[in-house]
Amino acid sequence: MWSYRVVAPYQFERTTLTDTTADQLQDRQVLLRFLAAGVCGSDLPAFRGVRGRLPGDTGTSGAEKNGYPIHEVVGEVIASRHPDHRPGDRVVGWASGFDGLMERVVTDGDQVAPVPPAIPPGQAVGLQPLACVLYALEQLGDLTGRQVAILGQGSIGLLFAYAAKAAGAAHITGVDPVDRRGVAARFGVDTAVRATSDRWVSHLAPADRPDIVIEAVGHQVATLGHAVAAAAPGGTIFYFGVPDDDSYPISMRTMLRNNLTLKSGVTLQRRRVLELAVRFAAQHSELLGAYLTHTFGIADVPAAFELACRPAPDRIKIAIVA
Repeated sequence: MWSYRVVAPYQFERTTLTDTTADQLQDRQVLLRFLAAGVCGSDLPAFRGVRGRLPGDTGTSGAEKNGYPIHEVVGEVIASRHPDHRPGDRVVGWASGFDGLMERVVTDGDQVAPVPPAIPPGQAVGLQPLACVLYALEQLGDLTGRQVAILGQGSIGLLFAYAAKAAGAAHITGVDPVDRRGVAARFGVDTAVRATSDRWVSHLAPADRPDIVIEAVGHQVATLGHAVAAAAPGGTIFYFGVPDDDSYPISMRTMLRNNLTLKSGVTLQRRRVLELAVRFAAQHSELLGAYLTHTFGIADVPAAFELACRPAPDRIKIAIVA
């Protein structure tokens, strides 16, 4: 079976492995035939050669871990040791070992859910990040009438805007140095700001401070501090962006004096929120088609990641499709 792995910064190697078989499955696992995968911003540090903390990331110049770093997958069940999945089922969710860039993927059956047959595999990959966004918004309570700012207007930030507006947010501000004005309104953004978050917050009037600030950038320490500085008194900051560092400096004085709340966390109850994402997409039939902007074949995996690393105003979601 085909497989990819990162062998050096910005360099994939395609290899051929022995087929994974049903007798290698553990309890509640499923074996999938790869149909599609999504490129996530959290995959890019590995492509750049940054050492991760997952088992198997032991290479000298790159992870050299088969299938790594893809975790957003759509596949057809080949074999199952999970009571809810049968051979022939089409599912979406997590490659639980972050090794989804291979022809056959073993994953935790509790981290995938059925995909309606009418959704093409490339579009279906959007259900996994949508599930993450919906779970995060659940942690913020009722958004009706709230002012929401989202730092980062990549594929995750735009999903946050769409889902927050659907949840009743009164006004969505999207902040990104990439010019997203061509796609912002389609995803519910009322004010698209082309600026870095530090520059945006330095010009923010007190009356314009949002009730909720969602950090959807990650991978550096600065933007969390900008989110804290931007929030209105009594407001909430949700840190969604994946951290690359253990310690992040923030102003505890601002947190205290402004009675702010800081939340974060990974997606739990994954099967449930994937099913929630399927229902949400059915209610918003235009979303997945608008979300997927670029599709690459298996032979073009390096090109997919290279595009993901470049600022591009018209790029939202990138899918790799068998």
